[in-house]
Amino acid sequence: MKTLLINIKELLQVRDNAPDKVSGAAMAILPTIKNAYLLIEDNLIADYGTMENCPDYPETVINATGKMVLPSWCDSHTHLVYAGNREQEFVDRINGLTYEEIFNRGGGILNSAKKLNETSEDALYEQSRLRLEEVIATGTGAIEIKSGYGLTVEGELKMLRVIKRLKDNYPIAVKATFLGAHAFPAAFKDNHSGYIDSIIEEMLPAIANENLADYIDAFLETGYFSVEETDRIMKAGTQYGLTAKIHVNQFTAIGGIQACVANGALSVDHLEVVTDADIEALKDSITMPVALPTCSFFISIPYTPARKMMAAGLPLALATDYNPGTTPSGNMNLVVATACIKMKMNPEEAINAATINGAYAMGLSDSHGSITKGKRANLIITKPINSFYELPYSFGTNLISEVLLEGKLVTQ
Repeated sequence: MKTLLINIKELLQVRDNAPDKVSGAAMAILPTIKNAYLLIEDNLIADYGTMENCPDYPETVINATGKMVLPSWCDSHTHLVYAGNREQEFVDRINGLTYEEIFNRGGGILNSAKKLNETSEDALYEQSRLRLEEVIATGTGAIEIKSGYGLTVEGELKMLRVIKRLKDNYPIAVKATFLGAHAFPAAFKDNHSGYIDSIIEEMLPAIANENLADYIDAFLETGYFSVEETDRIMKAGTQYGLTAKIHVNQFTAIGGIQACVANGALSVDHLEVVTDADIEALKDSITMPVALPTCSFFISIPYTPARKMMAAGLPLALATDYNPGTTPSGNMNLVVATACIKMKMNPEEAINAATINGAYAMGLSDSHGSITKGKRANLIITKPINSFYELPYSFGTNLISEVLLEGKLVTQ
């Protein structure tokens, strides 16, 4: 089956030989073609160019006059599978409680864990399915989803099975990350090594037996998992073929980034606090820094210092951190806009961070993140707009006209 998009006002993120990622000054370069066409064969990008070289029209033609076309967003950090919500904690923060104070009185991650373990797998799937459909409609074409609200063998397996069902039932690339080390359950509050033993000796073998995860994660942070504890978890994950993608430097810098780089982590995520030593550790590494600006927006903490990091030659990816406590939104358009408004990234940098670098941060560089022949035809078609600068500028307006996944329209 062939589908031809014609009269595209501007085709964004066009790369004949796409790199795995873009870094430093190169992040400000966004290759485009004006007055373009794009040909899809089956579920892949087959060809593109200017309209003067457009091939004969197949049966299916989409006229994109006045519209921009770009690769779908690649959201490399979400907690989309969860039960219920934490709206009361939202009000608690308005009334002056900090994230740490809410956690210490049984809220936060432990609150979500309690709700999840009381929810059946089918009910959890139904709640999560609706969220996935929503983010697809807002342009996300590849997504990473973490466990981490089970904190028991049964609960973590339940979450990962739901993630697998989503992957099997929807035409979107889904990567699953095992985050048993999200917090210490109340029963292990004073026995950290006992809980880590459970992660390594019980959870990991059960997950591997069902082939439920692609990556392993931990909340490496003061008051959560120490550098030494996270190092142990990363090394255990490696034994089961799970590369690390780690929460780190959200509130404090305690040497976590250096440990992640030493363990070959694919990404380090949050980075609201970044030291010069952290930047040096990331230089020339395979580890992608990932910023989560709508988390900073929602709980009023500092933003990842994007300009400083890019000036040092680093790459940067953007993701939502979609979760019930600190970022109850999976809208990547808002992430891109917030990165421009609050982190002073220009639109070219933000789009690169949310597409090609986001794909890298979940191991999808070969198939997603750019307009490249042979990559998946996961595309956003905007409404008629003046320029792609309007995407972050009109941050409260839905500028998406259509979304294609695997070459097929999923919204219209």
